[in-house]
Amino acid sequence: MEYSKDTEKLVIFTDLDGTLIDHKTYSFIEVSKTLRALNRRKIPVIICASRTRAEIEQYRGKLNMSKYPFIIENGGAIFIPKDYFSFDYPFDKVMNQYNVIELGTPIAQLNKLIKQIKKDGFDILTFSETSINELSKETGLTKMDVMRAKKREYDFPFKILDPKDKAEIVKIITAAGYKTSAGGRYQHLMGPNDKGHAVKILTDLFQKKYGNSLTVKTIGFGDSENDISMLQNVNIPVLVKNREHKKPEIDFYVTYTELEGPKGWSATIEELLGEKSAEE
Repeated sequence: MEYSKDTEKLVIFTDLDGTLIDHKTYSFIEVSKTLRALNRRKIPVIICASRTRAEIEQYRGKLNMSKYPFIIENGGAIFIPKDYFSFDYPFDKVMNQYNVIELGTPIAQLNKLIKQIKKDGFDILTFSETSINELSKETGLTKMDVMRAKKREYDFPFKILDPKDKAEIVKIITAAGYKTSAGGRYQHLMGPNDKGHAVKILTDLFQKKYGNSLTVKTIGFGDSENDISMLQNVNIPVLVKNREHKKPEIDFYVTYTELEGPKGWSATIEELLGEKSAEE
């Protein structure tokens, strides 16, 4: 991995669970020092996750990343703070302090397809119909965090209870014009959006921001199947080690971390910027 701070501007795109935060404990202590160093260097860190806006906003606050754009629900929408880019660009609506670029299909439309699949006799357990108490026990999230996680807008998480049904369910979803991919805990139903498309849009905006003076160089961190499109659309794709689920099959070059989760995330950044730079 090579990066020249004199001619290139680094922009980091990252998943949350199993990458920037621990898969089980949701701790981010291992990346705190590295994030502070990146913040001092004015290197943007863009969260690109399957989580909801409410969840990501909470982590942006905790991680001191509130000034940066972010991507929700597997590329369902891009939220850009109103004054972040000084030039005009297309967006679909204004929401609170954000300009929002919508790429996904509304959740109500996705729900109709899930209901039809269940009517056809397939055994599916959806995130929305699972109780707050059950989800809290399963995921380790607080009840308040589960409530944030249930505020889905463009991405419908579900579980296929009989693994033998997966191929047929995926076939039905594809025939209906939708997509599905596996995250760390759930299968995700979505429209034509994916993380990669959203990452490409933001990368183009960053390049416009820095003009001809610097070339934007992107690095992406993911650990699951639903991160593949993101990793395909960055200059330096990094697959973070996660023993909690099966490693996704990837047919292009990626950097594999030796350490798991946030430790692997920080170690990769330190290697890219120089070992001492993250300690400054």
